[in-house]
Amino acid sequence: MRKIILPLRPDLARKLCAGDEVMLSGTVFTARDQTHRRLVDALKSGKLPVRLKGQTIYYTGPTPAKPGSVIGSCGPTSSLRMDAFTPSLLAAGIVGMIGKGRRSEEVRKAIKKHGAVYFIVPGGAGALLSQKVRKCRLAAYPDLGAEAVYELEILDFPALVAIDCRANDVYRHKSGCFKGGRKC
Repeated sequence: MRKIILPLRPDLARKLCAGDEVMLSGTVFTARDQTHRRLVDALKSGKLPVRLKGQTIYYTGPTPAKPGSVIGSCGPTSSLRMDAFTPSLLAAGIVGMIGKGRRSEEVRKAIKKHGAVYFIVPGGAGALLSQKVRKCRLAAYPDLGAEAVYELEILDFPALVAIDCRANDVYRHKSGCFKGGRKC
């Protein structure tokens, strides 16, 4: 399993292949549907609340932390729900996305165009994934509650490269196409 330090450098993004198992460590921003809508509007006005260039977005809405915990459950949201906004955010410099499920053809093309990577994590594993979060800080849009932008520091966060920067997609190929994650 390959260890990846975030933010994801473009040269490293080019080395990742669909099917690669990775452990992510570093900083990610959370964002779901309403946050994506606001971020795209903010791009148009030129008033982004956070720096997007070079960042990774995790599609999650964390639950409140219990006393003594850094964060509550933080499982992935279905990524397809963000697809209408994703090409604009990739054009603004997003390099990585973490979520679950398939992506649209438009997003696959945008991932290739901008040299980005889409990672997936298993749904239903929010409690386990929350144990990989070392710090959590509210970064923007506090009125959105769980859908606000949070800056998370993660350590050894398990993921799979679902779409690499060449638009190879684990969901679109037959079993064995990415044996060992090296056919790309």
